[in-house]
Amino acid sequence: MRNAGRSLRRVAVLAALALVALAVAAYGASAKRTAQGNPYHLNNAGTLVVGMNLQYKPEMYLNAAGKPAGYDVVLLRALAKKMNVKLKIDNLDFNGLIPGLVSKRFDMVSVGLTATAERKKSVTFSRPYVPYAQIMAVRVGDTTPATTSAWNSSSKTITSLQGSTAEQLVLKTFPNATSHSFPDQNAAFLEVATGRADAIVVENYLLAQFNKSNPGKLKQEGFAKPLHVEYGSWAVQKGNTALAKRLSAFICTSQNNGTLARFYKATEGAALPPMPHC
Repeated sequence: MRNAGRSLRRVAVLAALALVALAVAAYGASAKRTAQGNPYHLNNAGTLVVGMNLQYKPEMYLNAAGKPAGYDVVLLRALAKKMNVKLKIDNLDFNGLIPGLVSKRFDMVSVGLTATAERKKSVTFSRPYVPYAQIMAVRVGDTTPATTSAWNSSSKTITSLQGSTAEQLVLKTFPNATSHSFPDQNAAFLEVATGRADAIVVENYLLAQFNKSNPGKLKQEGFAKPLHVEYGSWAVQKGNTALAKRLSAFICTSQNNGTLARFYKATEGAALPPMPHC
């Protein structure tokens, strides 16, 4: 009877082990199917949810029909098509974007974030997808040489947006010139266009937008390169390297085949500034 008891226990143990093995195999198969069906760890497989602040025309905004438009939107639609997923844009205040990403409200943020060390503590970044080139604009017909020394003169007045990177750039690059900043970007443009100031330091796409509405007034000063270039990146949930790598690969492909330049020109109205090499 003791031998029979041992045999029954052995059978029971083997049966239990077999059930465990089946459960492990089933879990592995399920995990594999999940990885295959959702390789970029989206909140909902098949849909890419993007947090944006649609208030920055022409980069990202709501058009006259109330639909998302601009450089970022065009690029995201191309990305979603390549990834074979649906695109859903979640429009909210800028300050809520990173907290929303951290809480997994959406899969990524597209608002041209600079990849600072502080932000990297909370989110993971792709490579840069949008440049912010600070240039100088002057009146059409201005003959001042396009050199720092020529503009770094007490005889020059240079405008900018108050509290902006451009204002700091004027103070740093042209300390001998008079810096006149305005709380309104359009006022800074008009000061130059009407001859009350000599130049404005501004992002290149904003000059393109002003010239579109005010043709023949201002031109970009002919410096060999922008005064300063910063870059914005896409942000994803912290540690989601699979999605970050996919985004970076898409950006590099689009940069190398001319898609970025084409989208930028079509939406921003300006030539794409220099981008980091892939």
